[in-house]
Amino acid sequence: MADLLDYTGVTVVITGAATGMGHETARLLLDAGADVHAVDVADVGIDVTRAHRCDLGDPLAIDATVAELPAEVDVLMNCAGIPNGTHWSALDIMRVNFLGLRHLTDALVARIPRGGAVTNIASVAGNGWVAHTAELAELMTATDFDARLAWCEARPDLLGDGYFFSKEALQYFTFWRSAQTVKDGVRMNAISPGATDTKIMVDFRAAMGDAAIDMTADAAMGRLAEAREMAPAMLFLSHPLAASYVCGANLVIDGGFSAALATDQVDVSRYL
Repeated sequence: MADLLDYTGVTVVITGAATGMGHETARLLLDAGADVHAVDVADVGIDVTRAHRCDLGDPLAIDATVAELPAEVDVLMNCAGIPNGTHWSALDIMRVNFLGLRHLTDALVARIPRGGAVTNIASVAGNGWVAHTAELAELMTATDFDARLAWCEARPDLLGDGYFFSKEALQYFTFWRSAQTVKDGVRMNAISPGATDTKIMVDFRAAMGDAAIDMTADAAMGRLAEAREMAPAMLFLSHPLAASYVCGANLVIDGGFSAALATDQVDVSRYL
């Protein structure tokens, strides 16, 4: 059974490895024997194979980083993301959380051999994508980063604060793109964490309010998730043996909050 999470000799590109879920996932990958290429705008702080400094909101920076990455990549893990709150505009959030992620993914997926995988960190904040399927389908067909950015710029009301829609786009993209990549033997999946106690939680509380954050914790396991609790799922979904028939999945990891909400077992009025 130990072999099911063995990454010896596997080349992994992981974004957002400097902090939070990406950092915990990168550490677990190193423990599992992977060759880890970390992509982040900040210092990674762990002994990866190579760290690549890159602003994932800048397509030119992404292109330069892609030129530095190995000619063959077994796994891409998209963990980078920025929160809503006070620091970034809606377009900034879209650029990093979706537009840049897709730009990098499109550039690297041709380097992934059969049996490889792409695994994205989305969010339960994106569960509302079903209300925007027509708009999201249109966004998917925009031809490049600039065209997708222009599409977003023209729809400020749809974007809102940027965070929720960016995660809706990422969930939808995972479903939509996985149906294409699997034809070449490359699986694409996502995880959708619930409220997780990382350093950007202060931003989420500022944007959404303490009551909304506390509701997701109280209605689930009575606490926020920890970043380390997401890392094993990333390794599972990306592994060629452990998840060999898993494709187009969005694994919700929220301590049961979504299940409780869907079955009318959350008293939302308590938090209003």
